[in-house]
Amino acid sequence: MHIGFDISQTGAGKAGCGFFAHAMIQAMLELAPEHRYSLFPSFGDFYFDALMPNRNPYSGRSVQYGPRHHSLETARVFWTASGTEASLGIPDVVHANNFWCPVQLTSSRLIYTFYDMSFVVNPAWTTEANRVGCFDGVFRSAVAADWVVAISEASRAHYLNVFPHFPEDRIRVIYPCSRFADSTLDGKRPKALEGVPVGGFWLSVGTIEPRKNQRRLAEAYARYLALGGAPMPVVLAGGKGWLMKDFQKHLSELGIAAHIVMTGYVSDEELIWLYRNCYAHLYPSLFEGFGLPVLEGMQFGAPTLTSQSTSIPEVAGNAAILLAPEDAEGWAQAMLRLAANRVERDQLSAAAREQAGQFDWKHSAASLLQLYEEALASPKRRMVA
Repeated sequence: MHIGFDISQTGAGKAGCGFFAHAMIQAMLELAPEHRYSLFPSFGDFYFDALMPNRNPYSGRSVQYGPRHHSLETARVFWTASGTEASLGIPDVVHANNFWCPVQLTSSRLIYTFYDMSFVVNPAWTTEANRVGCFDGVFRSAVAADWVVAISEASRAHYLNVFPHFPEDRIRVIYPCSRFADSTLDGKRPKALEGVPVGGFWLSVGTIEPRKNQRRLAEAYARYLALGGAPMPVVLAGGKGWLMKDFQKHLSELGIAAHIVMTGYVSDEELIWLYRNCYAHLYPSLFEGFGLPVLEGMQFGAPTLTSQSTSIPEVAGNAAILLAPEDAEGWAQAMLRLAANRVERDQLSAAAREQAGQFDWKHSAASLLQLYEEALASPKRRMVA
């Protein structure tokens, strides 16, 4: 089988979408090296990483890279042309992973990874440019994709609710998994945490942006301190996103700025250390397609307080304390209880490790390869229509 696979978001600054593509291609290359793989460091005209064409992170006897575009404009011209499919060598399948979706493929089976449509639920959670670009890609997938891979049951249900015409039997749930293969790693302490004792901090992982709900978490933490909670600092580990320029001012107004450590983007080694050594991981996100930080924290035994919204209960199972994401008082009370109860904290840690063991990249990659085979054995969706 000739597999065309979008790796455009797997560069050095990758986030959720990039981690999905990165881990999936690694696992497929290990499980099925007999296939021919064409990896696309640029894909479409929405997302572009200028450094990707110069990197070859994935290797194998039947792996090739291309096309290599060094500007968004050249990528746009190539990926929107009518002859794109022939230029790619007419792969058996083309798998889109970065929200953009081609519509001109007449032979290759088009597989589209659907993450979430949070930008539809609340437009204020993102910028107009991102909202328009993402929805354009998702809408085009509803028209042109032969199969859709949803990363959770919640995402699958949402997609079918927005696009009820899409055939239900052609949207398959394949879960992401942790990027970390070895759960015994110790990691490396971030410099920003020098002097902070092991087990002496709350952790919240995620890009600083409205959907991740750090504002409400800050309010919950301020309430926690006001109620006499132990003054363990809150470590916010994640790069700066959008629409949060006044976040530091918000912390100052709450009187908690001195208790907040903002690490910025952290390396994998640093993230492992944070997960392994936090008192608990706080993940109050308002909306998730999956919720990868919840799973990765659990893998390293992080006791977890997280949202009861969207896909997160699928990830957390019964191994976390689930809370309404907008209930600051509820979060404050749960933090107070956990801070005062080391036994419960340790029980959550053990349950977290067990829950994380249910997610495995090899299983997910095998499911995806099976989907490719099924797609090849079926007519293109347009032919059925």
